[in-house]
Amino acid sequence: MDYNLIILIFLVILATGDLIVGVANDAVNFLNSAIGSKAASFKIIMFVAAMGMLAGVSFSSGMMEIARKGIVNPQYFLLGEILIIFIAYALSDVIVLDFYNTFGLPTSTTVSMIFGIFGGAVAITLIKISEGVYEFASFGTYLNIDNIFKFVTAILISIILSFILGSLVQYVSRLIFSFDFVNRFKKFGGIWAGLVLTSIFYFILIKGVGGSTFATEELLYFIKHNQGLIIAAMFGIFTVLVQLLLWFTNINILKIIVLIGTFSLAMAFAANDLVNFLGVPLAAISAYQYAIQFPDPNVVELSELTKPFVANHYILLFAGLVMIATLYLSKKSRSVSKTEVSLGSQEEAVERFDTFMLARGLVRSFIGFVNFLKKITPKSMQKFVKNRFDRNNAQIKYPKGEAPAFDLIRAAVNLMVASALISLGTSLKLPLSTTYVTFIVAMSTALADRAWGRESAVYRVSGVLTVIGGWFITALVATTVAGIIATAIYYGGMIAI
Repeated sequence: MDYNLIILIFLVILATGDLIVGVANDAVNFLNSAIGSKAASFKIIMFVAAMGMLAGVSFSSGMMEIARKGIVNPQYFLLGEILIIFIAYALSDVIVLDFYNTFGLPTSTTVSMIFGIFGGAVAITLIKISEGVYEFASFGTYLNIDNIFKFVTAILISIILSFILGSLVQYVSRLIFSFDFVNRFKKFGGIWAGLVLTSIFYFILIKGVGGSTFATEELLYFIKHNQGLIIAAMFGIFTVLVQLLLWFTNINILKIIVLIGTFSLAMAFAANDLVNFLGVPLAAISAYQYAIQFPDPNVVELSELTKPFVANHYILLFAGLVMIATLYLSKKSRSVSKTEVSLGSQEEAVERFDTFMLARGLVRSFIGFVNFLKKITPKSMQKFVKNRFDRNNAQIKYPKGEAPAFDLIRAAVNLMVASALISLGTSLKLPLSTTYVTFIVAMSTALADRAWGRESAVYRVSGVLTVIGGWFITALVATTVAGIIATAIYYGGMIAI
């Protein structure tokens, strides 16, 4: 059998495994706000997320350019070389993501993909340089170094913005509604809910319809050139509608908002993050189909991969069904979700992470900063703020052991800020990681909500730093593992595979 065809078969098989471990990790992005706030029963939350994923797959653009030409310049590689790069990534991705899932740590499937492909490509390029085929001076010609730099920069900016905006929006929201928000929300919650729903539906518009193959050129043009009008119209409609529902019905609008937000993030995950799992095997299939048209496929340069590509809808639908099955069946996905929910919990609980020096130093510095603010803040203002953040005033009482990790106000803020930031990043064509944005927003709202008390703060900060540190380790490990595997396969052939 053709050696390249064997690699291709392995890649297709690995794609299914990659889908499973990827969903197990990325489920944390769209499940945690609903699960943590107990917006509905677990079965309903899972059903809403599953429908969001199915919608995302149905409206997915299937654009796989980042896997095809975003990290490497495929026209400079031969079929055998590009297949080795791709299978090295696929193997390393399954290993790295499953390792994180096992320890319940959320990481980015996008980072794992980009740096996995980068690691394999670096290894093959260095081998070709050592063999005298390439010149070291033109190393950057074969790899898109600018894209890597752009991605890392976007990650750092998104972390900072997520923390600042999440903290600010949650703090203001709590000042407005406090923990006894039921009556206040019924009186004037329409404007706030209008802002939240506008953010979420604009997110759906940009990440869903805006990237859909079903959207016409006219519709996409209208969306692009009338964004201000669309946002204003949505805000006006949602504000009036929600306020009328609050005045004349007993519908729990906050629960509906959280479920809509869960649907939107699940849809965005399926519509856009499929590239992390299917982009590589589909690119490999395209490369193979193109190369075998020539007498000697092994000497064909793969300029075909530089062309736009849209995936088959049946393949995307199958991938969606695999992801939904994983969502329901994977125990590791619940372990990853549990990590984020516990770190953001309003209630005291058994902490998962031990403390270390950096976390203790940050907590001491923050306490010192808060004490300084108290000295320069009027007593009347301090009393007002203290009353607003007094959880004993909460009107909703729960039996012991049944309280949610946080309330619906914070869950809605999590979804609103994450949706707004990811929409902004998409409109600016910045490759943001949904995992990083949603996690940092959830942690920043927990901090602003005073969920981290004096006893728990050092443990929670230690957990957050552990997760963030793991993100950077993901890039390093994915690069290294993929590079080692690519080198082994290049010299060891089928035995190495």
